[in-house]
Amino acid sequence: AMVAVESRANRRLKSDMIRLDIQGWWLSGLIAVALLVSFGGSLLLARTQAAWLIPYIDPAALAIICLCVLPMPVKVVYQALKDVLLVTPSGLRREVEHVAATIVHEHGFVGYRAHVAKVGRAIQVELAFQVPGGHPPLPVEHWDGIRDAIDERIAAADGDRWLTITFSTRP
Repeated sequence: AMVAVESRANRRLKSDMIRLDIQGWWLSGLIAVALLVSFGGSLLLARTQAAWLIPYIDPAALAIICLCVLPMPVKVVYQALKDVLLVTPSGLRREVEHVAATIVHEHGFVGYRAHVAKVGRAIQVELAFQVPGGHPPLPVEHWDGIRDAIDERIAAADGDRWLTITFSTRP
């Protein structure tokens, strides 16, 4: 029941902590079922010729539970490592690179550097554009317009996002 209630709530919240709690409830449920199977199996075998199997029921149930439960923490550790190492989903990185390249082409910039990182549920996008030197100074509103256009084009990074955009004549 707790798995069902928390799963329903987490569809809306998308919380990693609730997801871990759901896995904890699954684990508790599996252990309870294994104990039930172990005791029930032992009771059924107690007065039969297969009574010699009773000492093996608990280890067999434990081995089955371990095989069922092992993928849970491995997935959590893998995701946590990706977050710690700032591994960004390749689709998001490609989208940011495409937007930056388009902006360079549209505005005649020299080039750009992009840094994209996913930290938990938040996305950090840092773009540095190299503009050609020697142009007459442009008003801040011009640069804000370019920033707004970039912000609108990076659709995949909706939600918690930190967007930093700089313009410089230096590489």
